[in-house]
Amino acid sequence: MASTGNNELYKGIPIIKDAFVVIVKTEWNSPIVDKLEEGAIAVFNENNIAYKVVTVPGAVEIPFAINCYQKEAFKKADAFIAFATVVRGDTPHFDYVCQSVTDGISTLNLQLDVPVIFGVLTVNTEQQAIERVGGIHGHKGEEAAVAAIKMIALKESFRDRK
Repeated sequence: MASTGNNELYKGIPIIKDAFVVIVKTEWNSPIVDKLEEGAIAVFNENNIAYKVVTVPGAVEIPFAINCYQKEAFKKADAFIAFATVVRGDTPHFDYVCQSVTDGISTLNLQLDVPVIFGVLTVNTEQQAIERVGGIHGHKGEEAAVAAIKMIALKESFRDRK
């Protein structure tokens, strides 16, 4: 059973100047994914964090878009957030999609010099997804934004110790 959210995560959000986060989200399951995005944007606006949203067709395409953005874009991101919702169906497709996006994001976290936050909901039912965008399990979009801010601050703290 999933937790009811990480209320401790919201404590001690660091103040960061000139941070820029790129949200990469999917077109699939847009009613849920859009709520993840809205939650993240609310946190960014409250904390004066600049952001950009990039939309891709599906979850499997997220790692490519993140990698390509960081290599090609003029303004580099200080962090990325991957937003998708993958709902289990009647075939093994769910398992392949979840594994692919998880492996891709994990690889990017080791290859890129910025954090990539895993904001992918992998659920059995649409109701479970709804419970994670402001329901009984918290708001995973907000939590992802807070995690991005904290990870940017963590990286900056390493620079300060040189």
